[in-house]
Amino acid sequence: MKQILVYSDSVGWGMVPGTRDRFPFDQRWPGVLEIALNGDGKQDVRVIENSLAGRKTLWDDPFRPGRNGSVALGEVIEINSPLALVIIQLGTNDFQATHDIKAWGAAAGVGKLVDIIRQAPIEPGMPRPEILVLAPPAIEEPKGANVQKFEGAVERNKGFAPALKEMAQLKSVHFFDVNSVTGGSKVDGIHLDADQHIAIGKALAPIVADIVNRS
Repeated sequence: MKQILVYSDSVGWGMVPGTRDRFPFDQRWPGVLEIALNGDGKQDVRVIENSLAGRKTLWDDPFRPGRNGSVALGEVIEINSPLALVIIQLGTNDFQATHDIKAWGAAAGVGKLVDIIRQAPIEPGMPRPEILVLAPPAIEEPKGANVQKFEGAVERNKGFAPALKEMAQLKSVHFFDVNSVTGGSKVDGIHLDADQHIAIGKALAPIVADIVNRS
């Protein structure tokens, strides 16, 4: 069995837009991905979810502890090893109003996570995982409870996907822009509707299969 770690925030966690509820595993994109990979019987893959609502790349949240994604990431890799692949989908929360972070800064934050994964203290002889960086859905006009939390985020988020792609190329990691298959939810401007989770999971399946089969 090959193991894939998803390191994400509430988008990967599967928060139902406009609520504090969560889509079930088979409806959120990591679950859709696992089912798609194992569906033809040619793969034996386990997708491990490590997604936390509000998680940033490497910034502390002044109101919610434990949201700095760089803290303990090395131990997360060590705990779940051996891993064939780590998928990072982070950056959305870097654009919250608590920080004046723009596209380049958030992309650099993801780049730091790449470095941490590569330096993680895994057991001798275990493989270093491949890394796939996902550009999350571009932030639409925030609605509901997200209006104040993401004030000004639409402007700061501009250019994030291209900045992530450039970072991924510089660090020689895989990259996929989910905006090529779907945008974000119109309900809250941040998360994903059920059909959008399905679109992302299914689009990722052949890409991930190719990566893990070559790893």
